[in-house]
Amino acid sequence: MADFARTDRVAQQIQREIAELVRLEINDPRMRLVTITGVEVAGDYSHAKVFFTRLDGKQDEAQQGLESASGFLRKKLAHSIKLRVMPQLHFVYDASVERGSRLSQLIDQAVASDKPTPPSTPPCQGGEPDGDPHLP
Repeated sequence: MADFARTDRVAQQIQREIAELVRLEINDPRMRLVTITGVEVAGDYSHAKVFFTRLDGKQDEAQQGLESASGFLRKKLAHSIKLRVMPQLHFVYDASVERGSRLSQLIDQAVASDKPTPPSTPPCQGGEPDGDPHLP
C-alpha cells in the first residue's frame, strides 16, 4: 500500500512540475492553452502518461508540441525530482473536459425545454365554472 501512495505522490509532483514548465519555460505556440490534467506513473517508474487538454480543441497540434518538448521536460524533471529512474513521458489527450462541457450543454437544453408552457385552451367565458360542468 505504501508503494501505491508513493506513485501517486510522484505523479502529482510530475504534474505540478510539467504544468509550470509548460506555462513558464516553453515558448512553442502549439502549446498555448494547454492544461495538464493528470499523470499516471507506472509502478516501476519507467513510464508516465501525462494527460492534457487544450481549450481551443487543437489537441493534435498540442500533442506534437508536447512530444517534441518531452526530452526537455524530462531533463528538467530530473533536476527537480530526485528519482533513480526518470519516467519516459507519454502524452495523452484528456477528452473528459470536452465531454463534461457537452453534457453540461445537454442538461441546459433539457432544463430549458422543460419550462412550463401556457395553457393552449382559452380561459372559460361566461356562465360555466372551470372544471367538470356536471359537478355542483
